[in-house]
Amino acid sequence: MVSSLFRNSAVLLGLVLNLGLMPCAAALENALWFDKGRPKAEAGQAAKILLTAATDGLEPEDYEAEGLAQAIASAEREQQLPADALVRLEMRLTEAMSRYLSDLRFGRIDPRQINAKFIVPDVGGFDPEAHLRVAVAGHRLPEAVRQAEPAIPLYAALRKALADYRVLATDPAVVAAWESGMPKFSGRKLQPGREYSGTALLARRLALLGDLPEAEAVPGRRYEGALVEGVKSFQLRHGLETDGVIGKQTVAQLDISPALRVRQIELALERLRWTPLLLGPRMVVVNIPEFTVRAYEVVNGRVELKLITKVIVGRAMKRQTPLLNMEMRFIEFSPYWNVPPSIAREEIIPRLKRDPAYFQQQGFEFLNGQGQTLADLSEANLLAAEQGKMRIRQRPGPKNPLGDIKFVFPNDDNIYLHDTPARSLFLRGQRDFSHGCIRVQDPVALAKFVLENQPEWTDERIQEAMKKGTSSTLRLEEPLPVVIAYITTIVRNDGRVYFLPDLYGKDRQLDDALRRRSLELKILRQNNSVPRQAGAK
Repeated sequence: MVSSLFRNSAVLLGLVLNLGLMPCAAALENALWFDKGRPKAEAGQAAKILLTAATDGLEPEDYEAEGLAQAIASAEREQQLPADALVRLEMRLTEAMSRYLSDLRFGRIDPRQINAKFIVPDVGGFDPEAHLRVAVAGHRLPEAVRQAEPAIPLYAALRKALADYRVLATDPAVVAAWESGMPKFSGRKLQPGREYSGTALLARRLALLGDLPEAEAVPGRRYEGALVEGVKSFQLRHGLETDGVIGKQTVAQLDISPALRVRQIELALERLRWTPLLLGPRMVVVNIPEFTVRAYEVVNGRVELKLITKVIVGRAMKRQTPLLNMEMRFIEFSPYWNVPPSIAREEIIPRLKRDPAYFQQQGFEFLNGQGQTLADLSEANLLAAEQGKMRIRQRPGPKNPLGDIKFVFPNDDNIYLHDTPARSLFLRGQRDFSHGCIRVQDPVALAKFVLENQPEWTDERIQEAMKKGTSSTLRLEEPLPVVIAYITTIVRNDGRVYFLPDLYGKDRQLDDALRRRSLELKILRQNNSVPRQAGAK
């Protein structure tokens, strides 16, 4: 979707130029970029800013950067441009810079285009054109541009990573190292200690990426020693099992060139512009591709990480966890599991028909429309459940998949965070095993963070409520923002860049949406006949 800002300004420009609705002299009285027919210093600054839009992962072509730079340079060389040409250039540059600031602040697309159900409030009422006018009047355009970008530490770190990987991607040695794929090895996996014809290429790639010291980058024919440690470092940074064993997934990640990683970083920067982070002084963020939940708090203007722990998310092929943001309002201790109708129909009811004993073994019961509990398994009750006239729920206990605690942020998808009895699954690298809800490895630590402003809830009291076996609900005194995000490139506290697999294919969706958007902008400019060299002879 092309922004209304661009569409409206393009239409206005057409009216001004083609219908003569604004006298040229009047149009230039309050010009941002020209004074007495000559470009101001800010006009040159704006041209340079648009030409370097790629440093933020944006596309200079979306803002007519080259054409505007040439037009301004031409205007600087001319003694006096015609008034109508100055009006054209004034409006083109104002529109381009306003849209650039809007894109930098809010992103280029509506996240709903790629099935992200984010509610993004206009915090602070940022007005790109007003911001631009104040910046130019105060002779502080470069500073104003930086103020428009997301005030998130990860954004600045990824911006630097983008610059580093752009340099890496154009290094001739790097280009040569990715000209062909990794040599094949016998068998499905390459175990440490085995001979491998690709050790030299493997060492070169690991060294170029910073996972292997240069001094160790001259290996023998055997896959061993420092080379194995280098692979483990690489695996850690790419969301893989850090066992040093090279299998299909490790080879696939090794074959992705730094040039392709540049695009992955650009997509992460775009997501950070419209993922609703830092909406309050405290919040919880789940990053699906990373299988991680973090808890943040803003202290003295600085964002501090208070908790990080592993999570299990929805299955990639069938029950993906949705992207959304809501406010956590309740905690349920020793919760019931209200089986979702789709899971009841597809999994639970067929199992009960095959194995009636499963009903008592798992602690299931029926709940009718009047809220009455029915503990008997019968054909009538099963049929009612199939037809949606009854619900199946599981009583609190050791077999309940929600474990001992549930964190509730009401939403239409019935998604929540919860404990789990299946602790061994947290040992896996790729953890997409749930029906959509999010299982937390350390729910006690998360509960402690959530209840930080209710100090009567000590560790002991939290664990006592979890183990009580009787369901109870605690309303939070202050709602806590929760965001379920999807970012496949991050920079952690060690300063290293981590690339995560595109688990749900959402990077591909975003990439396609951005390319369509750039094409729409190009077509719209052509259809409105906006001249590319206004002011040029």
